[in-house]
Amino acid sequence: MKLLNKAILGAALALGLAFPALAAERAIIVLDGSGSMWAQIDGEARITIARETLASVLAELPADLELGFMTYGHREKGNCADIEMLVDPAAGTGAAIAAAADDINPKGMTPLSDAVRLAAEELRFTENKATVILITDGLETCEVDPCALGSDLETQGIDFTTHVLGFGLSDEEGRQVACLAENTGGKYLSAQNGGDLVDALTATVAEAAQVEPEPAPEPEPAPEPEPAVLGYTVAPTASLTEGGPDLVDDMADLVWSFHTVGADGAAGEWIRTEYHSGAQIDMEPGDYIMRAEWGAVMVDQPITVVAGEVIEPHFVLNAGLLVVRPFSAEGEPVADDAAVSVAYPGGGPTTGYGESTFRLPAGEQTLTVTIGAGEHVETFDLAAGETIEKDIVLGVGLAVIDASYVEGMAVEDGGMAVNVYKAAKTIDGSREEVGYGFGPANTFDLPPGDYVAVLKLDAASVEVPFAVKSGERVEVMGILDAGVVSLTMPETDAFNLYAAKKDIQGNRVEVGYGFGAEYQTTLPAGEYVAVTRYADDTVTETPFSVSGGERTEVTVEKGAAKTKKK
Repeated sequence: MKLLNKAILGAALALGLAFPALAAERAIIVLDGSGSMWAQIDGEARITIARETLASVLAELPADLELGFMTYGHREKGNCADIEMLVDPAAGTGAAIAAAADDINPKGMTPLSDAVRLAAEELRFTENKATVILITDGLETCEVDPCALGSDLETQGIDFTTHVLGFGLSDEEGRQVACLAENTGGKYLSAQNGGDLVDALTATVAEAAQVEPEPAPEPEPAPEPEPAVLGYTVAPTASLTEGGPDLVDDMADLVWSFHTVGADGAAGEWIRTEYHSGAQIDMEPGDYIMRAEWGAVMVDQPITVVAGEVIEPHFVLNAGLLVVRPFSAEGEPVADDAAVSVAYPGGGPTTGYGESTFRLPAGEQTLTVTIGAGEHVETFDLAAGETIEKDIVLGVGLAVIDASYVEGMAVEDGGMAVNVYKAAKTIDGSREEVGYGFGPANTFDLPPGDYVAVLKLDAASVEVPFAVKSGERVEVMGILDAGVVSLTMPETDAFNLYAAKKDIQGNRVEVGYGFGAEYQTTLPAGEYVAVTRYADDTVTETPFSVSGGERTEVTVEKGAAKTKKK
């Protein structure tokens, strides 16, 4: 077990003492399965750290805690509906959740808001007390506002809480998802490494496992006031420009919210939210700040509600509509995996994928469209009431990059790293990286030009130059000329692996090291030496050779070695 794993396990067992042996409400853990979970922290993939954390923290759970497990973005790229319940909520599911997490292969989008909503519905949050624990290493990528969702779930739920664990998020990114937790009375906890993630998951699971005492019976409610004659008191409308037509039907993706009046006259505490044009809202008499939201547009105004009367506040949004259709190359269909973002007056960027529609404040807009390493940036003005449609052609090509141990023997190891660089070197001899990935059949959308792919599996690596043309697909294959060695080293405390050949100074290049009796790695074909160290301070050097496309098994004993090729 790696040292990091030992630290995680120790922390989990220590914090596990906080788990109360009480009955508990039902809860679901939602784990980010998007492609960014392959990014590394201290040399280990985030998905690997998350798997180890789940296995450790959930090893012992309160007997009555009914816990489920959901993930997203794990089956296909570019699909915001890729959300799956892997383990239904039930008692004693710790081992099943750990096993399900081991099978997740991150690759897709981050529909975290829809995942939390589906988890809440699975828990029947409008009828029962329920908790959702979201572990995410990225922001929402599917055009759903997590802040509005949190407020909506809090309003509908009988006693609903969302905790958000931001895994590797910056402070700014964390603030953008913290509202999902805070708007439901939950916690946002930042985790920058495996130990942090153990602490955060343990704390939130422990909180979900606790049950509050049965509340005292509430007093009989006071008689309801007589409703307005029409059953509502507020009927709002909105237009894009002063004197323009009211927004209705397909254009009327409106959100209305009510707030207390703060000491400075601005919006204070949130009270409630309603949706769409034609809304007829029954509000108690009083003074409020009412807010109209239309995409990225937000306008506030004070209102006064009087008993028995209907008021019709009108909002002038001073806004327009932008429709963007991205294409990888001429003649290709709309690129659904293209990222489309807009920085608008006073805020942004707001981001969509594929064909995207943005509701924006009028003024100067900065549009950025990216497909892989291809990027288009432009600035333009959007007038109030205007609709602008843009077709953006990036002109990229597609590179599909694979590796083989030897000719005809493909690498299928998901841990193989692929980095793509521009071929031209800078003045200091370095190259600009334009993309990376893991495992076989990595695909990269790249602007036309010359590139170098660097493929690395353990100590074996190869550089492959290639060229990309607009709208064309290029297959890139790297031959590692490498094999796999498996070492069995009874009684060994520590070991180092070296290339057998020494340099002019008498030094050998180290190609691996570790602790314990078992080790497997991939090495370039050649001659090597295993140097093993024992508790009695003795050292054994065992030579062995590796052949391309073959598996070598080495058994190391003090002063002797047995090698078997397969």
